[in-house]
Amino acid sequence: MAQMRNKQVLLRDHVTGFPKESDMNIVESTITLKLPQGSNHVLLKNLYLSCDPYMRNLMNKPEGPPNSRAYTPGSPLTGYGVSKVLESGHPNYKEGDLVWGFTNWEEYSLLSSAQILFKIEHTDVPLTYYTGILGMPGVTAYAGLFEVGSLQKGEKVFVSAASGAVGQLVGQFAKLNDCYVVGSAGSKEKVDLLTDKFGFDGGFNYKEEPDLDAALKRHFPEGIDVYFENVGGKTLDAVLLNMRLHGRIPVCGMISQYNLTEHDGVTNLAQIIYKRVRLQGFNFMDWVHLYPKFLDFLLPNIREGKVVYVEDIAEGLENGPSALVGLFSGRNVGKQVLVVSHE
Repeated sequence: MAQMRNKQVLLRDHVTGFPKESDMNIVESTITLKLPQGSNHVLLKNLYLSCDPYMRNLMNKPEGPPNSRAYTPGSPLTGYGVSKVLESGHPNYKEGDLVWGFTNWEEYSLLSSAQILFKIEHTDVPLTYYTGILGMPGVTAYAGLFEVGSLQKGEKVFVSAASGAVGQLVGQFAKLNDCYVVGSAGSKEKVDLLTDKFGFDGGFNYKEEPDLDAALKRHFPEGIDVYFENVGGKTLDAVLLNMRLHGRIPVCGMISQYNLTEHDGVTNLAQIIYKRVRLQGFNFMDWVHLYPKFLDFLLPNIREGKVVYVEDIAEGLENGPSALVGLFSGRNVGKQVLVVSHE
């Protein structure tokens, strides 16, 4: 039985405030590349890992009801990833299959087959796409906009963190439905991406706007029908003043709040009453059942060049801590992907 080196990214200890690279350790362990007799587990070689903002919350010291996905100090980080099956004790998977789902931040993983979400059937697109546009962020954008946000043709849509893994897709999906779309991002480079590459009607750098309410009124003089919420805090407070009657706010993230020990208050919540706004939180796993329908919608648009995707690629597990921490300073441009192996 082959004993292989298995490089891993471990959480050193629970995190308070902004995460640092030193909160994680790179270690080399070993793994036996052979399934235990009678096991229905799956042995995987990890290829590409997804760096996602929600992972920050799993680093916290647990409070309240237990979260089965919370990270344990001394154990590998977990997240979405693309993997190749080396050996399988489950009839749905065989050696050589490409899959995506939950995996560990390490070179090889022995996991329950329940952690695999889908077998990858379409390989005419980059495999990295299954960490992003064809993975959790893509379904999040699709379900949030069309199911939670109840998007109608021609509506006015605002997207925060608009150049990120989810935001860049929300804007493009809305444009496919003849909507007016504006996004906010944290640099001129990212704002230029919105209009030049993703086809947004406009964008602004929130760091350069002294008055977010005024910025929104400039771009949405008639108000906002759908606000796709990725950041929370002051942006949400300003948006509430600019929502139209019966507007919708699908909430999938609040990245501005994850590292704060005291969260920003939101003072304009009464606007939800005055304007009959529907504000609804949601999670990718709420809508994972839509995946086949989502692929039918998106794959043709990718192949025809009607939807494009920008990725920020980091090479090697040893660069995992840097890539993950960089999400919270806006260092990445587009979807942050960590390459473990290209084969």
